[in-house]
Amino acid sequence: MRDYEKPGRSLVMARYGMAATSHSSASLAAVNMLQAGGNAIDAAIAACAVQCVVEPGSTGIGGDCFALISPDGSDRIVAYNGSGRAPAAATTDWYTQQGFTTIPRQSPHAVTVPGAVEAWARLLQDHGTRSLGEVVAPAVALARDGYAVSSRVGRDWINQEALLRADPDAARIFLPDGHAPKAGTVHRQPELAATLEAIGRDGPDAFYKGERAADMVAHLRGLGGLHTAEDFASARGTYETPIKTSFRGHDIFECPPGGQGVIALMILNILSGFEGRGDPLSPDRLHIEIEATKLAYSIRDAVLADPAKADVPIEWLLSDTLAAELRSRIDLTSCLDDIPAFLPPDHKDTVYICVVDKNRMAVSFINSIFHPFGSGIVEPNSGVLFHNRGQSFVVEAGHPNAIAPSKRPLHTIIPGMMAREGRVEMPFGVMGGHYQAMGHAHFVSKLLDYGLNMQAAIDLPRLFPKPGTREVEAEATLPAATRIELERRGFRIVPPSWAIGGAQAISIDWDTGVLIGASDHRKDGAALGY
Repeated sequence: MRDYEKPGRSLVMARYGMAATSHSSASLAAVNMLQAGGNAIDAAIAACAVQCVVEPGSTGIGGDCFALISPDGSDRIVAYNGSGRAPAAATTDWYTQQGFTTIPRQSPHAVTVPGAVEAWARLLQDHGTRSLGEVVAPAVALARDGYAVSSRVGRDWINQEALLRADPDAARIFLPDGHAPKAGTVHRQPELAATLEAIGRDGPDAFYKGERAADMVAHLRGLGGLHTAEDFASARGTYETPIKTSFRGHDIFECPPGGQGVIALMILNILSGFEGRGDPLSPDRLHIEIEATKLAYSIRDAVLADPAKADVPIEWLLSDTLAAELRSRIDLTSCLDDIPAFLPPDHKDTVYICVVDKNRMAVSFINSIFHPFGSGIVEPNSGVLFHNRGQSFVVEAGHPNAIAPSKRPLHTIIPGMMAREGRVEMPFGVMGGHYQAMGHAHFVSKLLDYGLNMQAAIDLPRLFPKPGTREVEAEATLPAATRIELERRGFRIVPPSWAIGGAQAISIDWDTGVLIGASDHRKDGAALGY
């Protein structure tokens, strides 16, 4: 039960349709679409297109997306992989010969062919009821006429001034007057408005073929990239079979690798052997969650990759045998040291959207440019800001995730879905780059092990173990007694650069017909319903 004398958010409740996103304008666009007769896919993509304008540091049409869809509220869930591929000419040998040991962030080599626009068009064609033009219209208007920069967006924008200043076109568009626009000011992106309008009118060919594609290819090649017109023209996402695990009588669904959804399921498998009771923020419980995360993530970077190009042992990763082996290594008297380190880039950004419509189609949808403002590279004519997802590749011959022709990199962005007894109970997601797998497991455990409602689970303090060290990033709201005890056990608690992640979720009460939504206070969004 919420204490109404304390600051916080109430659960949002409605009967017919609901959307939860990290930006109020996106939630409004989704609900408007639902009220106009659109379905959950129409609404999710309308919201995403808006966020590609009003949250330019978090997402964009120069990025990738993934989706989980229940067309009818059942547990017959469809997964779509809308991630892009490396250029056909990209080989590990080429990068090695050029002296690369890693992929630089602000370089064309960090740019795989963006998959988002193709995914939007395909999902609308197969599952939607509205045209692409109708769906992107709200985003076009905001990009053309201007939008008010929101609080969290404005704060994150300021942190990326140096990156944006290093690219003349990024600086022109995103640093008007030489600086990031402050929260409460109006910002416009006319080039992006024209590109979105063209996509709405002519479909994905307006992005992957023709003049705009030629401009993007020329721009990337001019910076030393290997991209070709054929790389863009051949961009296609794929339908895939979701993976799942059972946790406390519920089925938890994720997209399969190359995303890290399997790691969220691995953490839940480890946690399934520990009883959840008492305080969800007790030192023992957080110790277990930290170590389960460290163990699962240590495996992640060794084996996760594009399964079309590498052998990814999914059955082994989700096996009870592996979960038991990892669980046995957790010692509640002290933190583990002998875990291989992974060394990913720090701090990424993303937007997550969930929508449920009046027919109970449920959509879990995530769209990202990876780091805040991605690669920081903008194609000037189209206004497209490119992501830097290619940084997730490894430049090491023989590694499962080594960069290779037309290969997809390891992805951090993961939509989630919970079901029970043949019906969807909750689309959910937790943003925050590498945190997402831990975030999914932490959130689900707080619901099912501790009986918290969605908003209470989202509001809890978050922490995340840093790779290869004893350091654990912890938000300032973590209780002091818990912090002291974790440090006594050998963990080094440090503050994060900013609040960890962001989450949204919608629960379907099949008995009453009511939808219940929650949205994270760490972002600028809201759950809205009608």
